[in-house]
Amino acid sequence: MREWWRDAVIYQIYPRSFQDDNGDGVGDLAGITRRLPHVAALGADCIWLSPIFMSPQKDMGYDVSNYTDIDPLFGSLDDFDTLIATAHNLGLKVITDQVLSHTSDQHPWFKQSRTSRDNDKSDWYVWADPLPDGAPPTNWHSHFGGPAWEFDPQRGQYYLHNFLASQPDLNFHCPDVIDAILDTCKFWLDRGLDGFRLDTVNYYFHDQQLRSNPPAQAKPQVMATDLYGMQDNIYNKTRPENLGFLERLRQLTDQYQDIMMVGEVGEMGRRSIEIMGEYTAGSDRLHMAYSFAMLGPDFTADHFRSCIEGFQQGAPDGHPKWSFSNHDVPRHVTRWADHAVDDDSMARLACAMLMAFEGTIGIYQGEELGQTETELVFEELTDPPALRYWPAVKGRDGCRTPMVWTADAPHAGFSTGTPWLPVKPPQAARAADQQTPQGILQFYKDTIAHRRATPALRSGATRFYDLPEPVLGFERHITDMRVSCFFNLSTTAQDIALNDDATLTGPHRATLQDRTLSLPGNGFAYLTHDSPLTPGH
Repeated sequence: MREWWRDAVIYQIYPRSFQDDNGDGVGDLAGITRRLPHVAALGADCIWLSPIFMSPQKDMGYDVSNYTDIDPLFGSLDDFDTLIATAHNLGLKVITDQVLSHTSDQHPWFKQSRTSRDNDKSDWYVWADPLPDGAPPTNWHSHFGGPAWEFDPQRGQYYLHNFLASQPDLNFHCPDVIDAILDTCKFWLDRGLDGFRLDTVNYYFHDQQLRSNPPAQAKPQVMATDLYGMQDNIYNKTRPENLGFLERLRQLTDQYQDIMMVGEVGEMGRRSIEIMGEYTAGSDRLHMAYSFAMLGPDFTADHFRSCIEGFQQGAPDGHPKWSFSNHDVPRHVTRWADHAVDDDSMARLACAMLMAFEGTIGIYQGEELGQTETELVFEELTDPPALRYWPAVKGRDGCRTPMVWTADAPHAGFSTGTPWLPVKPPQAARAADQQTPQGILQFYKDTIAHRRATPALRSGATRFYDLPEPVLGFERHITDMRVSCFFNLSTTAQDIALNDDATLTGPHRATLQDRTLSLPGNGFAYLTHDSPLTPGH
């Protein structure tokens, strides 16, 4: 049976910002359902919904207070069922964010856990006594600044939080916690969900001995919230017990047909690629994983090659998911602007490159419009790290502003009310109704269609060419089909001499004459070869 997710294009929807249908300024499930034809027409195979569950919204839904109900901000369980049915009728799979490593401090589990040291849920969270001088139990840092421990006077102990103090970490060393979490996942699978995007998938377990982390070997450039990166975070995440839990979760999903799990590996650099390999090795863990390896500022041929080859070597039987943007990082058109001829050239180059990568592909809402990062002032911010550390940290609001549909409508057609984040003119100018037949939206449709129609791009193996910077080049091949892919990651024109005859195919920004491929700044090309792949070729 074909596993749909292996060559899928997954479209991430940030529910707060996709479409507001009730006029309260926040996107909702009814709005998403109404706009699903846009996603289907794009050629995507699946939508991923960021959190829609009950939450105080201290971290925009990543602080869950009830795992088995929809937050009224977004609608109801009936609205969710309608969305699932509509998506399936359009040929779209649906996965949701599962935030399993931590809950909200308003979750009934935590409310009970903090009441005493001997209640039924007293060990469902990570509690520890203060050190003799009253200091936290370890030196671990929170991602959002300050220690990863919060003192609770009611219990006279600290509890662990890797993010906000209002997001206490669950204790996965407690068997009852694992059973409860698996029950919540089963609830959504029984409701027709096609799988999960697992938030912070390497954070489930902590070191039971509560050992402090050593200093990082390579010191980062310290900024306001970068204290986390000053440690080698070996005791507060990516613990070996994580693999056992992933196997339990896989046993659950294998009871259903055609389910997929993709894990978000919260790590940077080479280690992130290694963890992706570990977590997808074999057939009893995650179906696939992605990391922040391609979500940062690095934009060199060597970087992209290292990410892909590192995964190939570290997990020859694993499966990756690659993406350039999501709800946590600046949009890539802006992030890589220093390497761009202009915004549209970068949007096209990035799309062409991403759709040529081996594995599953993720795109983030608005990316198909060539959307750029929104510049916000302090008074417009909602993101906790930005509110705490402005102006050193701009936060994540700039990539979370509403989707733009109709340029001349209020708030670009997102809402009839006042949006939770503003729609500004540079973003509204890229509204879907302003896209021309030569625009970025059509380019995404054409490139996704070309990927779908080309077996070598969908499931072919990858072999890199040894080319100097700034050109990334590789071959995708399957049976008797060869497709060569070349990308100019600079603003300066580049010429490439080919060893055999080839034909430009699919979307391209290049010319080919007498076996010389000419790529303008940010140019790209897919080439089919006149001869099939032969040994040693």
